[in-house]
Amino acid sequence: MTATMPVGAPTARSYHLISADSHVNEPPDLWTARVPAAQRDRVPRMERFEQGDAWVIEGMQGPMPFGLNACAGQEPRLRQAWVRFEDIRPGGYDPAARLAEIDRAGIDAEVLYPTPRLAQAVYGTVDPELHLVEVQAYNDWIAEYADHDRGRFRALPIIPNRGVGDALAEIARVGERPSTGGMLMGAYPGGTLQPRPEDDPVFAALAERGLSLNVHVAMSNTLPALVNTMALPAGSGSSRIVGSTDQLMNLIFSGVLDRFADLQVVFAEVDCGWVPYFKEQIDDGFQRYRFRFDLASLPSEYVERQAHFTYVTDTYGIDNRHRIGIERILWSSDYPHGNSNYPDAWSPVQASLSGVPQAERRAILAGNATRLYHFG
Repeated sequence: MTATMPVGAPTARSYHLISADSHVNEPPDLWTARVPAAQRDRVPRMERFEQGDAWVIEGMQGPMPFGLNACAGQEPRLRQAWVRFEDIRPGGYDPAARLAEIDRAGIDAEVLYPTPRLAQAVYGTVDPELHLVEVQAYNDWIAEYADHDRGRFRALPIIPNRGVGDALAEIARVGERPSTGGMLMGAYPGGTLQPRPEDDPVFAALAERGLSLNVHVAMSNTLPALVNTMALPAGSGSSRIVGSTDQLMNLIFSGVLDRFADLQVVFAEVDCGWVPYFKEQIDDGFQRYRFRFDLASLPSEYVERQAHFTYVTDTYGIDNRHRIGIERILWSSDYPHGNSNYPDAWSPVQASLSGVPQAERRAILAGNATRLYHFG
């Protein structure tokens, strides 16, 4: 396994398996320890309940347990939403422990996303001042986590969505950090779910810095709904592509990808087998009604030039990889969530890529992530 490098040390590490979509489990005091005293009672905090620990979010009607976001490697029958924080695997919040965990799985490096529903609570915070301090507290914490070993981790700081000015200021504040691999967008800079012309300076700032724009599953500008933790359908992941298709079409037909041809966009945890069909259909619709649109290229050409997709399990996508584009596909572990194959990452990877030429395997498993997130 790869040894840990000192922080800031140059590296000649070879990457064979990079997870382009892994997650953290935020520590209980992430926000309460980092925001001004005046905001401390309003930020997300963890509280202890009879059935376990859970996040308490201002504006939500009930607590948010987190056990299913920290159950990778557990027997399925033992997985449950309500757990005690001290009982979860420590790599979710401790980067030193995380290195041992990913070494066990044979993973060389990870791109780190927040817990989705907890991030959604930040995206949906309406008060601009409160929203900004929540974003900045998370961004500082994830940078410290990734700084533990920048040869192994990349952070995706959150872009604020309560005004273009705040978004630009935060990109300037964190975008040059060595641990920053790209930026995460939960809603467009003005809090909308569709890009507007006034958002263009934000896209320009990302493109100028070579920072990818990352969307995890879907965008949201509202607080997360309470979930019935006893009735989570096994097939719920099959609908993940819906949010990404909407946002991809918005970016194409608004002209954002036309105006910023260097901007690279990653749609995480949405798989990729649907992409050839999507490209065919948007081109067909465009050709039928093209007089309504002012695009320099076919819609599919923007996908082929600027969009990327991460997958955990997608045999159909791998079989149709040339219709998607080898350079568009990135593998992900989704660790420490329940979708992860941890600790046996390599066996399903080898099985899904059986018969795939070595050069293509290298691109999907590590090369594309190395390029996009500036590893090595």
